[in-house]
Amino acid sequence: MPHLEIEKSLAGIICGIDEAGRGPWAGPVVAAAVILGEQVPTGIDDSKKLKPQKREEIYQKIIETCRYGIGQASVEEIDSLNILQATKLAMLRAYEALNTACDHALIDGNQLPHLPCKMQYVIKGDSVSYSIAAASIIAKVTRDRILQELHAEFPHYNWAGNKGYGTADHIQGIEKHGISIHHRRSYAPIRARLETAV
Repeated sequence: MPHLEIEKSLAGIICGIDEAGRGPWAGPVVAAAVILGEQVPTGIDDSKKLKPQKREEIYQKIIETCRYGIGQASVEEIDSLNILQATKLAMLRAYEALNTACDHALIDGNQLPHLPCKMQYVIKGDSVSYSIAAASIIAKVTRDRILQELHAEFPHYNWAGNKGYGTADHIQGIEKHGISIHHRRSYAPIRARLETAV
């Protein structure tokens, strides 16, 4: 379970930052930054370990008790920058959306974005740090909602179910209806289908 040991070892204002959506074939990558409030919500965990309904419940607790910022990078930015740089851009935008100068930012993973504060990366941070786990929930719920909205426009890819990942139903949708404006054309499976369609 995540804990507060890293946060307690640091002085000043601390935020946790995480992203959702690096692997999918479609939709933006979303990042969130969270500064925990005095009353830390219970039940915070790595978003991937929580069932959707529980994730939504804890999301609501977090936005009611914590300061948070959300940022995203578009499909066009992913294709032009690459997913790593687009993720860093989304993290910067999430940090800026906090509208709070932090003394330290705890970043999930092993790559640091460019932020105007001290940073520390934490491998598997959403399983270790409460702040990062909270950010993972905000990012995941936000991105899932975006994909549900896109599903309403493009139902044949079943993005409400697969969230843009390369599942069998997503592949079937591509085979029947082609590539949409929301697909990441720089991703090998999408690029290969575009090349064979020419």
